[in-house]
Amino acid sequence: MVVQQLLEEMNISYEAVSLGEIDIDTIENHKYNDFSDRLLSIGFEILNDKEQKIIEKIKVSLNSLINDREKIETGVKLSEFISNKLHYDYNYVSSIFSSNQGITIEKYFIQLKIERAKELLIYNEFTLSEISFALGYSSVAHLSTQFKKTTGLTPSYFKSLKDIKQRKPIDKI
Repeated sequence: MVVQQLLEEMNISYEAVSLGEIDIDTIENHKYNDFSDRLLSIGFEILNDKEQKIIEKIKVSLNSLINDREKIETGVKLSEFISNKLHYDYNYVSSIFSSNQGITIEKYFIQLKIERAKELLIYNEFTLSEISFALGYSSVAHLSTQFKKTTGLTPSYFKSLKDIKQRKPIDKI
């Protein structure tokens, strides 16, 4: 909404604005530079590099998946989900992601799931079983094992801490 409001304020015509993406036909250089500067001032940036766009699309897709805006069909692997979403070969996007981010897509996805689990534990609205199911784990034990491996704490102990500072912002993963 912030980006859409900025586009309207600057009288820049656009086709669509969605999470992580703007569809603009053409924009004059001076408006582009001003728009880019104003985006930076509110914590956003324009990605022109093809690889950076792919990485951002992967992150947006995985965030949507984690936050239940999308669901992986039963039996579909993460690699198939990413390939279908981005319309690229998984090995290609995986290589780009790993070389630029220093982590595999799978490990990044686990980190996202653990951060989401932390959030759900802090809000205390769901049981560990419900959280495990919502995040696509095969069992509570599987979630607990990954949680402890990633954070050094069990989910129960983390929940007892009630320290919101234990969470990482999604853009810092």
